Amino acid sequence: MKSLALVVVVLSAAGGWVVFAQDAATDDVTKVLQKQTQALMDAVSSGDARVWDRYLDPAVLYLNEDGVRKNKADVLKGIVPLPKGISGSIMVSALDVRLHGDTAIATHNDLETENYFGHRINAEYRTTDTWMRTPQGWKLVASQVHAQQIDPTAIRLAPAKLDEYVGVYRLNDEITYTIRRQGDGLSGVRSGRQPQTLSIEAADVMFVAGQPRSRKIFLRLGDGRISGFVDRREGREIPWTKVRQ
Repeated sequence: MKSLALVVVVLSAAGGWVVFAQDAATDDVTKVLQKQTQALMDAVSSGDARVWDRYLDPAVLYLNEDGVRKNKADVLKGIVPLPKGISGSIMVSALDVRLHGDTAIATHNDLETENYFGHRINAEYRTTDTWMRTPQGWKLVASQVHAQQIDPTAIRLAPAKLDEYVGVYRLNDEITYTIRRQGDGLSGVRSGRQPQTLSIEAADVMFVAGQPRSRKIFLRLGDGRISGFVDRREGREIPWTKVRQ
């Protein structure tokens, strides 16, 4: 694909003229990569590995949403038709391309709609791709996929149950976290910070809306009393000890 340059001349604040060169081919590259990326997503749904074989560079480095590194053979092996009872589609949106010579960095959202044995499931992914222009066209040389996390569904607990969590929790001599009941809900505040509303995912499991990577998991003694909680972020925990009601 021929690269074209668009020259833009603007007046600077100092009164002089400044010349910027813009790559007019970027729009064309965006259209090509939009089409190829959507074709890759369609091939996931249909299980057509030939599309991925066509667009993947032989030395591609692919990191899927669970962090597993894959080479081309690994990726192709995973492109198979969906099992009976499962169907779906993936729509590529918000594709944004930055062109650097024969290299293009593309970010996009992948919106998945799945019919899972009669149940509708929606998922969203954020992907960053690196493409290189070759004599055979644009080839994908690297890709990293992140699953977009969302807040879980919150439940309600009886006031008496909520009262069990009320108290002051200690991280160290300087830092505490105080939980109070606010009507039919709970709020928490870490020393020196703003209060936050605590949502309840399940008994003894809480989260803050907009922070789906973290949970507060409450711990109990043998007699059922709460002894503290752990801040759990993606499997890693920081313990807090309950020091008073």
